[in-house]
Amino acid sequence: MSEEDKELERLKEKRLAEMQKNISFQQKQEELVAAHKDEQKNAPTPREILVGRLGHRGLEVLENAEAQFPNETKIVIEKLAELITSGDIDEEIDGGKLMILFRSIGMNVRVETTINVEQEGKFVSLSDKLSSKLSNSKNQDNSE
Repeated sequence: MSEEDKELERLKEKRLAEMQKNISFQQKQEELVAAHKDEQKNAPTPREILVGRLGHRGLEVLENAEAQFPNETKIVIEKLAELITSGDIDEEIDGGKLMILFRSIGMNVRVETTINVEQEGKFVSLSDKLSSKLSNSKNQDNSE
């Protein structure tokens, strides 16, 4: 073999080694990207983190807030989830606490509430009881 052939073979081997190195580097990068995507898929969303900490009627208040103030509630959810994951909030958040938080930042979240009272051994809504009292008093007035 001539000197030029040997030099050409060395250049080919060197180029082949570089190409193999580049291919292995690309494969490692692709594996890292795939692993990162899997981690993101398995990571809970900020809403899931928050819902895990909600207590009595907390989910109801949160859903009402999302329906009435979707953009603002999304920001609040992200901040609360951030505080929960950092450990700054380590207690359960019930509906009352969540309602106070929303109202303190100017979000007057409306929640449907009913007041039930006992009447003749049954629980009836206060509005039903008052309307039945009104109709009873009108009937008594008409009979007199």
